[in-house]
Amino acid sequence: MPALPLDELQLTERDPRTGKLRTLPALHPEIKADRSFVLYRPPPATREPALVEEFLERAKFIADDLSWLLALPHEKFWCQVIFDETLQRCLDSYLCHAPRKFDASLDWQPEVDELQSCLHRSVFLTFLRMATHKESKDHFITPSVFGEIIYNNFLFDIPKILDLCVLFGKGNAPLLQKMIGNIFTQQPSYFSDLDETLPTVLQVFNNILHKCGLQCEGASAEPQKLEEKVTVTPGNMPLQELKDIVLYLCDTCTTLWAFLDVFPPACQTFQKHDFCSRLASFYDVAIPELEAAIKKRHYEDESGFADLWRRISHSRKKMIEAFHILINQVCLQPILESSCENIQPFIEEFLQIFTSVLQERRFLRDYDELFPVEDDVSLLQQASSTLDETRAAYILQAVESAWEGVGRKKAQGAKDPAPAAAAKGASAGVESTAEDMEELGAAYLSEEEVSRCAGAAAAPLAKVSGVELDSLISQVKDLLPDLGEGFILACLEEYSYNTEQVINNILEDKLVPHLAKLDRRMQRQLEPDPTPLLSSRSNVFQQDEFDVFSRDSVDLSRIQKGKREEESTRSLLNDKRLVAEQRQRYSHYSLVVEELPWQPGAAQLYREDYEDEYDDTYDGNQVGANDADSDDELISRRPFTIPQVLRPKGQEEGQEEEEEEEEEEEEEAEKERTKDHFVQDPAVLRERAEARRLAFLARKGHRHDSSAVVGSAKGQGQSRDTAQERRRKEANKSTRANHNRRAMADRKRSKGMIPS
Repeated sequence: MPALPLDELQLTERDPRTGKLRTLPALHPEIKADRSFVLYRPPPATREPALVEEFLERAKFIADDLSWLLALPHEKFWCQVIFDETLQRCLDSYLCHAPRKFDASLDWQPEVDELQSCLHRSVFLTFLRMATHKESKDHFITPSVFGEIIYNNFLFDIPKILDLCVLFGKGNAPLLQKMIGNIFTQQPSYFSDLDETLPTVLQVFNNILHKCGLQCEGASAEPQKLEEKVTVTPGNMPLQELKDIVLYLCDTCTTLWAFLDVFPPACQTFQKHDFCSRLASFYDVAIPELEAAIKKRHYEDESGFADLWRRISHSRKKMIEAFHILINQVCLQPILESSCENIQPFIEEFLQIFTSVLQERRFLRDYDELFPVEDDVSLLQQASSTLDETRAAYILQAVESAWEGVGRKKAQGAKDPAPAAAAKGASAGVESTAEDMEELGAAYLSEEEVSRCAGAAAAPLAKVSGVELDSLISQVKDLLPDLGEGFILACLEEYSYNTEQVINNILEDKLVPHLAKLDRRMQRQLEPDPTPLLSSRSNVFQQDEFDVFSRDSVDLSRIQKGKREEESTRSLLNDKRLVAEQRQRYSHYSLVVEELPWQPGAAQLYREDYEDEYDDTYDGNQVGANDADSDDELISRRPFTIPQVLRPKGQEEGQEEEEEEEEEEEEEAEKERTKDHFVQDPAVLRERAEARRLAFLARKGHRHDSSAVVGSAKGQGQSRDTAQERRRKEANKSTRANHNRRAMADRKRSKGMIPS
């Protein structure tokens, strides 16, 4: 007989009050054992004996209770899990207060460390058993019922799943992936819960921006209060508040990365909320401000700066890796798994995401340093021949331009994986890069890690001078005011003017030997300028008559301060020098010469006197214009006319007059045709239209009404032709518009529809 699932199993037991046998379902509150689980508290930060003893006692109780719980049979375990509220509160307290991997490692005692590790393992095994619906062939729960049990009893929810990923993801990734995958598979409602949770996650980023005074105006629906006008920035907020913000950011970014790394199918839900664009925008706005605030602070202990810098660097890296996981799962991985016909939407999604983050230059530089964008674009080019090369080239050009102006070049040899390997195993790349930062016992970052996270490059820079060099020196001196400017300058020259690397090496005492031997209070030697100011000046007034720097003597009479006394309005009006200069010029226009004397040898153009009565009628005729070979407008101006004495006898004068009239009519018609009418005569247009209509009807075979239809005037009688034409017209009315009017009227009248 096959075993029944736990949700259908019935147990028979004796009632402790009545002593009678009774049947209860396997999942019943009375089967739960009476046991009270205590709440978890984290290990103490100090080694005070009382606090250590309290932690050991409490942790021992929890560890023993969880060991007892894990040893229970299948049905009793689930009854205890479902109906024991103290157990759920105990597990929730551990998820909330357990130390994270990115927290600073404390110097715990060996027994504290050992008990904490044991408790950590017991909590993980408890959640693992709670996420398993089938323990063996005889002990299992129906999958659909299992999903309802864990969902309705809040055994798992999205915050718990996020905490499980960040606490147990390192070292237990395969088990955790199987566990969370089973939860989402058996209960798909968790996907809708995740979709409703993401606006809250995005609100976390908005809260951080608001606390830092970086929130854009108008982003909040509530009106701003007057007392909130005071601008709060990371640079002027209290140090403890800055630490809280950095810790809050580090916890959020690490948790999101751990969840996406353990459960990649959630990336589709994240991208529905445009998470990639929001993450890049937050990174570009908040990270530079927080880094600048951390570097400019004065700390009582150097470890305070190191701890904050380690957390902000860790947050930066986890945000970049989370972005890469989203890109890989949403775009790259489907391209590798799909056929050539189905990859176009994923390619478009990739181009759209990167186009939306091109303005975030700081984020693009840091992302391209860890995961080169050129490799992903190369993968798309290999996968599809229809890739929009213009958009791809635009994205690559924007990435390259993001590196310009930062004073360094991208390190090409640090990370150059093959395109196929980079596309095939993006998660493996994330894990390999994550291993670099997950050293739990490190209180400080290594030199290479700080330089990589801060964006330092291995290639040396060009020599920096002037105001830029003074700014770099002041950045180091603000944090370490006891150092001399000469010593800081030597360190900057050694480490390629990277202020973050200089500060970190000075704090950790990791300077190169020749810098360690220098005096830390050494002052800067100011080099004299080889070109003095006077000899190097160059402007538009150089070498003019008043340039005292280029000439020794200046005409002082040309120099006047203020208004000249002798130049008044009256003196200007009385000054007639200009009139006298122009008088001689205009005097020549008043001379009228009747005759010009002719001199021998001069030009004889006007030697002959001009005659007003000279007949110039024929002066314009052209000689030879009437030749036979030049028939133009001169000979066609007037037709040739035979003289009357030379005409034949048979020709009459009337015939000549008729010919002249015909010629005149033809000339008038020609003039009428050549005349350009702006508005033609409507009567002429109507006549032409009527002529065209009659011609059209004639071509179609229609005969128009003859004039006989009109007939004579009324009262004078009509001819036989008129009566015949009228009858023919009445009979043939049906061939035209409104045909059959008379026939239809007669029909209606015969039916009685029209009174006669």
